[in-house]
Amino acid sequence: MATEYNKETYWEILDRQKGIITKEDQVKLLNSLITVVGCGGIGGATTEMLARMGFGKLKIVDKDVFEISNINRQLMSSLESVGMQKTHVTKERLESLNPSVEVEVFNEELTDKNVLEILKGSQIVVDALDNLLTRIIISRCTEKLDIPFVHGAIHGTMGQITVFNRSTPKYEDLFKLPSHGKELTDEIVEQVSNLSKEVPPVIGPVPNIVGCLQAFEVVKIITGKGSPIMAPCVLMFDLMKEESFSVVRF
Repeated sequence: MATEYNKETYWEILDRQKGIITKEDQVKLLNSLITVVGCGGIGGATTEMLARMGFGKLKIVDKDVFEISNINRQLMSSLESVGMQKTHVTKERLESLNPSVEVEVFNEELTDKNVLEILKGSQIVVDALDNLLTRIIISRCTEKLDIPFVHGAIHGTMGQITVFNRSTPKYEDLFKLPSHGKELTDEIVEQVSNLSKEVPPVIGPVPNIVGCLQAFEVVKIITGKGSPIMAPCVLMFDLMKEESFSVVRF
């Protein structure tokens, strides 16, 4: 629980956004529990923005440690953090930004065995992954639990963002995955894994833009303000193009 000093600090931190987010809305953010799966390029930006905007409760999930090759894009990484658990570095960073944030760490791989336990109680789940199978597992669980699923992905200079819930097409259906409507047998898992074997190139701004946009989708959903980008509409961008951003209906 935040101390009296931290409560005062909380509102001072958020002074510049009160013309956009009312005090009533801010309390909604403070009382929300958001789960971010992945603490890398996308997840680092998402979690940092959520903490800076005053979200009070975060679950973060990642089994990896930082490597030197992460530094070109992952905000939580540094030469000092190489070899350290991403979740623990991220937790320390978020708590240094917002003294009111409560961060629960899951330093493990999310699987069909632990997904329900990890996601339960969440109001929104954010996809900050680079793993197709894990996305499928999460999308199925969030549908079962009736939790909005904020999807984000990158490749090279391109990114995409959309939101799934029970009223939208399913993640696997929208992106025409071979697992749609099927059990995750060994054969289906192999087919899915073959789709994501490539390690895509990535440049720093791209995952951070995706993460920031996902964080704002979370704000819109929690406050009920604005228009979330709901599937089958997908916000897509390519930073190499003059007209970089567009909303595409799949």
